[in-house]
Amino acid sequence: MASKIVVKALDHIVLTVRCVPTTVAFYEKMLGMKHEVFTSSKDRDVERHALVFGSQKINLHQAGREFEPKAQNVQPGSGDLCFLTDTPVDEVLKAFREQKMEILEGGSVVERTGAVGRLKSVYVRDPDGNLVEVSNYE
Repeated sequence: MASKIVVKALDHIVLTVRCVPTTVAFYEKMLGMKHEVFTSSKDRDVERHALVFGSQKINLHQAGREFEPKAQNVQPGSGDLCFLTDTPVDEVLKAFREQKMEILEGGSVVERTGAVGRLKSVYVRDPDGNLVEVSNYE
């Protein structure tokens, strides 16, 4: 009998984007993520980009120049991401409004269900059209 695999955490995800600098600027400015440049373990001459937050990261692939292996059907704007923050969600909403961002779901804080309980969330889109949810647990 095969042993049972138990996943304990998410290390990273990959977003395919139209423009790496535009994506980096959005996530740094709006969500306080840190831009990291690193080299590929396969080819030390290849520069890679990631957005780091907590103990996770988002690796960025430039559309049309993705790294192998990659998802089967890559496309900018196909992500649906939920980020947890310690910043009160009402302050998140205010910050997004100050930046003239379109707030989805009626332009206000909404209640949702997350992995471990009830969330208060604000929804926006990043420059590629990915859905970005920023939330606090109640």
